[in-house]
Amino acid sequence: MFAVGAALLFQSAPQLVSATNPAPQAVPAPAPAQHVHTASAETPAGTPRLTGIDVRQELDVPHWLGPGEYVWAGETAPAEGETIVVVNLRARVLSVYRAGVEIGRSSLIYGADNKPTPTGSFPILQKRADHWSNLYDAPMPHMLRLTWDGVAVHGSPALADDMATRGCVGLPRDFARLLFDVVNVGDRVVIWDGETALDVSQA
Repeated sequence: MFAVGAALLFQSAPQLVSATNPAPQAVPAPAPAQHVHTASAETPAGTPRLTGIDVRQELDVPHWLGPGEYVWAGETAPAEGETIVVVNLRARVLSVYRAGVEIGRSSLIYGADNKPTPTGSFPILQKRADHWSNLYDAPMPHMLRLTWDGVAVHGSPALADDMATRGCVGLPRDFARLLFDVVNVGDRVVIWDGETALDVSQA
C-alpha cells in the first residue's frame, strides 16, 4: 500500500502528492517569507548523487517536485536496515532511504542567506510530534532536532519558492509526519549544498 496524502491509499506505483488548499489557520509561520535561490527547472528531479551512501533503488519521480509536493512509498520499505535522510539544498529536495531503498522524496524550504541551513552530517538528537519553538515562537510539528541551537527538520504551514526558514528544513506537514514515523533518534540527516563533492561516510 502506498500512502497518498493524509487519507487516500492506493495499491499502485508510488503516487505524487500535490499541495492542497487547507482551511486557513491562525498559526504563525516558522519564519517570514524571504527570497532565496530557486533551482532551475532544468535541474534533474533525481536524488542527490553522493559517495559513501549505498543507494540500491530510487523512486521513479516523473517531474520536478513543486512546492508542497512529495512522493511516499514507505509501506513497501525494507523492514530493517539503516535509515538515512539526505537533503539537497540546491535541488530543494529531501530523500529518505532505508537499506539503500528510497522510500520518500519531498520538496522543501531552507534557510535564507542571513540564517543559512548548515551542511554536514547530523544525528537526530530529539523527536517531538507537537513542538512549539520558544526561540521563534512558532509551531514546528513533527520536529527532528539536528542541533541544540535551533536547527531542525519539521513540518511547515506554507511552502513556496520565495519562502525561507531561519536555518531549519521545512517540509509539507503530511510528509513531515510520515518521515517522523520512520526515523529514530540517532539516525543521520545529511545536508548537502548540492554543488560540492561530499563523501557521506566522512561527513
